[in-house]
Amino acid sequence: MDFTVTYEPTPDEVARALAQVLKRQLRLTSLVLPSVLALSGLVCFAVGSTGLGVGMLAGAVVFPLLLTWSIRRSARRQLAHLCVPTVIRMTTDGYECRTEQSSTSMKWSLFGDIVTGPEFWLFYAKKQCMGFLPRRAFDSGRQAEFDAFIASRHHAEAP
Repeated sequence: MDFTVTYEPTPDEVARALAQVLKRQLRLTSLVLPSVLALSGLVCFAVGSTGLGVGMLAGAVVFPLLLTWSIRRSARRQLAHLCVPTVIRMTTDGYECRTEQSSTSMKWSLFGDIVTGPEFWLFYAKKQCMGFLPRRAFDSGRQAEFDAFIASRHHAEAP
């Protein structure tokens, strides 16, 4: 595998990619915290603390909305750096990403997980997302080639 593509991420793509990353990274928090708040609210009602119970239940409802708002705000701050013409070179050793203002090179061995989705490939080192590539940047042949490469790499690492 050795090919180069040029693309420019759109603000909507960046927002969707970051939302997927954060949803995956915050999955436990986004499920547990509202549940704990709701349960605590019910307990407060049961012991007669109505005001605190209402506050806890309101927090359980507001938290997911606040999390979504925070993700979008974070994405907007990064748009100027990410929504620029980008050149990606993919090889069997790793990938290089170049823009007018930056250059990054990473070996595939850095990534413990590469998540293949319908719209993006998400690259993780440990549980931290290190980057994403939109599938639309690649023609269907390159997409299939990279998907096959990821699958073969995954099978080679399995015990």
